[in-house]
Parts: sequence; C-alpha cells; structure tokens
Amino acid sequence: MSQPHRVVVTVFPGIEILDAAGPAEVFSVATRLLAGTRPGYRVEIAAAEPGPVSTSSGVRLHADLTLDQLGGGIDTLLVAGAVDTADGPPVARVDPVVTDWLRATAGRAARIGGICAGAHLLAAAGLLAGRPATTHWLTAAQLAAEHPETEVDADPIFVRSGHLWTCAGITAGMDLALAMVAEDHGQALALATARTMVMYVKRPGGQSQFSVPLSAPPPPDDRFGPLLRVIAEQPAADLSTEALAARAGLSVRHFSRLFARHTGRTPAAYVEGTRLERARRLLEESDRALADVARTSGLGSVETLHRAFRRGLNTTPADYRRRFR
Repeated sequence: MSQPHRVVVTVFPGIEILDAAGPAEVFSVATRLLAGTRPGYRVEIAAAEPGPVSTSSGVRLHADLTLDQLGGGIDTLLVAGAVDTADGPPVARVDPVVTDWLRATAGRAARIGGICAGAHLLAAAGLLAGRPATTHWLTAAQLAAEHPETEVDADPIFVRSGHLWTCAGITAGMDLALAMVAEDHGQALALATARTMVMYVKRPGGQSQFSVPLSAPPPPDDRFGPLLRVIAEQPAADLSTEALAARAGLSVRHFSRLFARHTGRTPAAYVEGTRLERARRLLEESDRALADVARTSGLGSVETLHRAFRRGLNTTPADYRRRFR
C-alpha cells in the first residue's frame, strides 16, 4: 500500500488552536473510517522552532518539525492564522518567518490551504495574486485593502482556486478539510466523516450569517453621520434614495455619488443592509411573526423579507431563526 497523504500545518505563537486541531481531527477521523482499505492521512505540525507553541486560548500545540526540516513531498500544506484583538478592531497578524518560508518553498506542496486568517499569510507571500479568496469576516476588509490584487469575497465558507484553498473563520477549517477529503476519497467518505463528527458535510449558507456588517458606527463629526443614524434608528421610515437626498439637501445624482464614496455602497444597498440587520436581531431576540419582523425592520412584506435573506445571507428567515435564536 502506498504512503499516507502527508498533511503539514504551519503554526506560530498566537494562532487559533482550531485552525490546526480542527482540520487535523477531520483527517484523523477520515483515516480511521478508511480502516486500512486505502492510505489515509498523516498530520504534522511545523513551526519556526520545534516544541511547544502557544495558541490564543493558552493551550499549547507541539511542533513536530521546524519549517526548515520539512523538505519536499508535502501533499497538503495548511497555514494557520492569528487575529489580534487587544488594541482595538481585530487585525490579522502576518508572521514574517512563516511568510518568508511560504514565499520560498510553497511550490513544494501539491495543495495549499489558508485557514481563517492564514489567508493573510498566503497573500503576503504573493500566492493569492489574481485569485479569489476568503477569510474570517472580521478581517476580510483588511485583506482586500492590503492586497487589492486578490479578489476577496467575505461570504463563502471556503473558496478553491486551483490548488489554492482559503476558508472563513476558525471552524471553517473543518469544512475545508471535509471538502479535501471528498476530493481525495469521494463524497461518501466525507459524509461518513461529517456524521461521525456530528457536523454538516456542507453547512447551509455563508459566513455573512455570522457577521455583523453594520457594527462600526460612523464617527460623530462625519457629514453623513446624522443621516446614517436616521437609517439605523428608523428603518421603517421612507428611506428611498430620493427621500435621503432631500434630507441631505442634495440632488439625487450628487447624493448617490457622495454616499457611495463615503460608505462603499449605494444608498439602496446600505438601506437594505440596515433593514436586514434589524430583521436578523428581531429573529434572534423575539418570537415576533415574520410579517411583524418585515414591517418593523422596514422590509415591508414577508415576500420582501424572504428575498432580502436569500440575497444577503443565502438562507430563509425561518432557517435563520432556528439556527441563531
């Protein structure tokens, strides 16, 4: 029988422990289910130095090898990530040692995956240029700003571009690993692995269901600040572009141009996002009927509520309530 599939996970101090442990467990369960009928997986942890590596939770992983000891023959290379949250908004940390190693030697790996904020290291090493990618929704804007050559999409649970894979936050590394198992051994083994681990083989919807897109309020001295507060506080009011332009004392065309420049979204898209966010909170925190949720959030009708959830979150209001209430 041929050798097991070699999986290497690169780590550095401060990574999320599930970035490494989650995929490792998926590959371990898949190997046990194969029961020797086919080669399974062998997972190795590699870091700049051998030995214990602290994680964000305080639990330590043990690095089997140093990066310099890895050599060739890596079937799957997974890059774990870290997010700093101590001094303000979350910021993905890019470890220079791992990034330099990736830049020099990533070509040795047949398949590469960035787990959560690990996508930032792949981008910093130049591996995501001209490719679609995703990462944790908390740092997706940072990835897009720092690497405009990368096509960042903050919604998918994972994205595959040739031999390069990226995934959303933390537990999404397990989704990515399941997809890799399906690629290597077929959907039946992936399904059996998911059942054993009591998880979806493919979870419904994207990570926008978990994000809080409107959580950052505008600065109080901003020229659009009062208008954005009206939108947030009165979602059921007349918030058509014409009405908002009149409030601002601008022509519709000039207002639309300035608003998009300021917020990065058209007035209509911003208003729908605000209303969708209000509807999400109502579904999470109350037993209100869908018609009441639609009316209170400003979406108007149940039909419009359904369309907004499908378009924005790829799910239905009822499914969202069951999952998050």
